[in-house]
Amino acid sequence: MVDALCGTWKLVDSQNFDDYMKALGVGFATRQVGNVTKTTVVIGRDGDKVVVKALSTFKNSEISTKLGEEFDETTPDDRRCKSTLTLEGDKLVHVQKWDGKETKIVRELKDGKMVVTLTFEGVQAVRKYEKA
Repeated sequence: MVDALCGTWKLVDSQNFDDYMKALGVGFATRQVGNVTKTTVVIGRDGDKVVVKALSTFKNSEISTKLGEEFDETTPDDRRCKSTLTLEGDKLVHVQKWDGKETKIVRELKDGKMVVTLTFEGVQAVRKYEKA
């Protein structure tokens, strides 16, 4: 299942994240903080639920849900979404829907790193994390 992604991951590389946040409608000040914040992501399991925590000096967030079940999520940039986590092969796919819009966050292992690809309306950002 998600076991390969379980653990604590530290951000080591981020590409095109500002353009992704801009496309989402994130304000300038929040984008500036988002661009310099070195996020730590903790992925684990709690029974039949997947738990994903994003920790930083700026803001922390946590989701805990069963795979395939829609849940209400308020994102760090304050979007209120209907979200779903699913497994597609060995990828953990997180879809957020709000106001008729949709973004997809794909987490996967590549060469021992967790690679997170964020896509919204043709804009793509890639963030790489190393196991802490």
